[in-house]
Amino acid sequence: MENKLIKALALNDHVRIYGVDCTKLVEDTRLQHDLWPTSCAALGRIEAVACMMASMLKNDDEKITININGNGPIGTCLVVASKNGDVKGFVGNNEICMQYNDSGKLAVGLAVGTDGYLSVTRNLGLKENFTGKVKLVSGEIGDDFAYYFSVSEQTPSIVSVGVLVDSDNSVKCAGGLLIQLMPDASEADIEACEALVKSLKPISNLLDSDLTIEQIVRSLFNDVEIVEESFVRWHCDCSKERFMAGISTLHEDEIQAMIAEDHGCEVKCEYCNKIYQFSEEELKSILEFKRSCLR
Repeated sequence: MENKLIKALALNDHVRIYGVDCTKLVEDTRLQHDLWPTSCAALGRIEAVACMMASMLKNDDEKITININGNGPIGTCLVVASKNGDVKGFVGNNEICMQYNDSGKLAVGLAVGTDGYLSVTRNLGLKENFTGKVKLVSGEIGDDFAYYFSVSEQTPSIVSVGVLVDSDNSVKCAGGLLIQLMPDASEADIEACEALVKSLKPISNLLDSDLTIEQIVRSLFNDVEIVEESFVRWHCDCSKERFMAGISTLHEDEIQAMIAEDHGCEVKCEYCNKIYQFSEEELKSILEFKRSCLR
């Protein structure tokens, strides 16, 4: 099973479309973090949007970081996605299983909460990163990103994201659609998109009906033109060297305290749960290097 991302144009190039089937990516994330159903649905929805937003970047080494915290029981939701298709993420509480009483659907909005913000940071390899931030409107993720695009990027957008969790808690299907009006869109184009909103089925239901993401994208408008296809995957690029560089940014007193109290330290990657050990000798080496740079 591959995670496929589609880019397309429609309505005489007045509408751009991004679609992604990221079922395997979200299942890999679930297994990595032992996610319970609602935690999985929340993080998977964010990963779907992250895949599509990262595909808008220009260079493979560019990336976006999405941070959502609505002060709900799930805590912070953090996802990093690169232009090259690599995606990783985690949630503060992986053991959330909440359902809405009236529908029985996973209560992502209640788990995430609305008393907080959604922020998107673009790392373009420049001296300063660009960050857009908006208040959460529903915690359901799709509505929140539609609001983000409208307010932070002044781009009217339709955002549909979904994760269908099976009876054994595995991810049955997961994906997303992002449909955006271009600046030269006409009133007829706007009306066509408004009509689409009323008729569009949840993306998870469409994928569950055995439609491919390409078939789904082509079904949206009569003149859809696929302009690019690519793949995404769960991948963590952490390393001992990166954590070593992070430790070197700490104040000398903090590093000295690690040496004096613990004779070393243990660092855990929040994205993949891998643990890195730093011995007393390694910490002393980091401290000496830090001091030499300040001389």
